[in-house]
Amino acid sequence: MRIAGLILLLVAHASGCGTPTYEPSINRVVNGEDTRPYSWPWQISLQYRSGSTYYHTCGGTLLAPNWVLTAGHCIGSRTYQVVLGEYDLTRTEGPEQIRKVERIVVHPQWDANCLSCGNDIAMIKLASPAVLNDKVAPSCVPARGEITPHNEPCFVTGWGRLYSGGPIASKLQQALLPVVGHSVCSRSDWWGNTVKTSMVCAGGDIRSACHGDSGGPLNCKGDDGRWYVQGVTSFVSSRGCNTIKKPTVFTRTSSFTDWIAETMLRY
Repeated sequence: MRIAGLILLLVAHASGCGTPTYEPSINRVVNGEDTRPYSWPWQISLQYRSGSTYYHTCGGTLLAPNWVLTAGHCIGSRTYQVVLGEYDLTRTEGPEQIRKVERIVVHPQWDANCLSCGNDIAMIKLASPAVLNDKVAPSCVPARGEITPHNEPCFVTGWGRLYSGGPIASKLQQALLPVVGHSVCSRSDWWGNTVKTSMVCAGGDIRSACHGDSGGPLNCKGDDGRWYVQGVTSFVSSRGCNTIKKPTVFTRTSSFTDWIAETMLRY
């Protein structure tokens, strides 16, 4: 398994992962803002079919031309498609690539009745590979066990609700979410024992992910200048998306690097 993870990292770096053609506009605003178009080229929209129409339900991250990372709780019995190169959900702008789904692999220990138990992660194999270009490109995957430091400036991206109970965003949003170390996030007045070491917290003030952002990436820039998907958006407080001391909780990608690699190799 460790060898598989190392192979994944080497292949990803060789493909130029985590290096967008259009650099993100990083203003470190206090709340969300429209992204610079196509500056997060690994962000995908996971959509489900209702009647003859597909609707956005979750985000996800392109890891390889035919593999996408998302959250386990995003997956159900519906028919899905993946849209790459998306920016404005209400318009067809040209760069979009729509792919059918060949296979979905949800982590075997994911329990839909216990979100706080962890393992909220899934892999989607596309029926045909994405065409990589300046608007569609993979993110990097962190090394096994890597821990993002407390207060590291990372960014959540997605088309989730602009605020609790609010409308879904039409244009891709980004928000600065500093990482909250496990020793802080697990305090009784924060998330307590709800958060596990296989999770990573980020935010905790007026900035957070919200419903519809699920499955999307927590983007953190590495020392090598590349962007890594350090987390998969999992859950927020039941009291609302922007609750003080209740940061957004992500599945920690580095806890599942070997499982991701093994899944890609097996299927």
